[in-house]
Amino acid sequence: MGRPTPLPTIPRSRRFSLPPVMKGTACEGCGALPAADLLADLLGPKMAVICPASCAATFSLSYTNASWAVPFVHWIFESAPAAATGLRHAYDARGMRDVQVVCFAGDSGTLDIGFQALSGAASRNENILYICYDNEVAMNTQGQATSSSPARALTPTTPGGVPTLKKDAPRIMAAHGVPYVATAAVSHLADYRAKLKRAARVRGFRYLHVLSPCPIAWGYPHNQTIEVTRAAVETGMWMLYEITDGRMKITYRPKRRRPVREYLALQRRFAHLSRREAQSLQKRVDESWRATP
Repeated sequence: MGRPTPLPTIPRSRRFSLPPVMKGTACEGCGALPAADLLADLLGPKMAVICPASCAATFSLSYTNASWAVPFVHWIFESAPAAATGLRHAYDARGMRDVQVVCFAGDSGTLDIGFQALSGAASRNENILYICYDNEVAMNTQGQATSSSPARALTPTTPGGVPTLKKDAPRIMAAHGVPYVATAAVSHLADYRAKLKRAARVRGFRYLHVLSPCPIAWGYPHNQTIEVTRAAVETGMWMLYEITDGRMKITYRPKRRRPVREYLALQRRFAHLSRREAQSLQKRVDESWRATP
């Protein structure tokens, strides 16, 4: 038998970040970029990234150039967690246990097309870090609704508004019994950073779900991504918490939650809502917070 094919080496001398020239391949105001930037800055060169088809795959690769200064695999929609599992075991077999194997994927590749592989990896408690950057649509293919799209939001495939509730992905993943699950938002980077650090110290399957707005799909000016994300958190539409070994903890609680209508008013995708529909969303948010310890 011939010698085994060597795994990609982990660069030690290159500065690890998304170079400005590559950032130009993403849409202006893309919420996935700060999510990727902080991941890159924090975990540094001791990381290998699996990225299924998504907006992030688009800005990560441009012809022969790559944004990531670490081993990077552009994978198919359906099975990024399976690819990450194989890479994890391959590194372990070579004694490279200090390498973080990370999936960086959108909501469509996570909760719809790729959910079977995701659930399987979580059920086996594979030692990988999975990050879902959630722009609440399948924007890589022109913004179709996904199971992560919020109720009543307008998309090309739901011209009357999404008729179903947003899938509660973090709690579904926590129900697999994995050691660490958390939500984050690109407007609250200190919270996101702390959760990445905790996740990096845990062995086993870890899942982070990061709100990463899309100005094109959501319908707001490109320079307001952070403002819109912050409004989601401050109105309670997006809750920041972590679940460690089954125990849930709120990591950021607004001192006084702003009305949900302020968040809705920032985006064209909710412009069709009536006052009654907005009040219904407010009621749902209030009930969710009352039910949370």
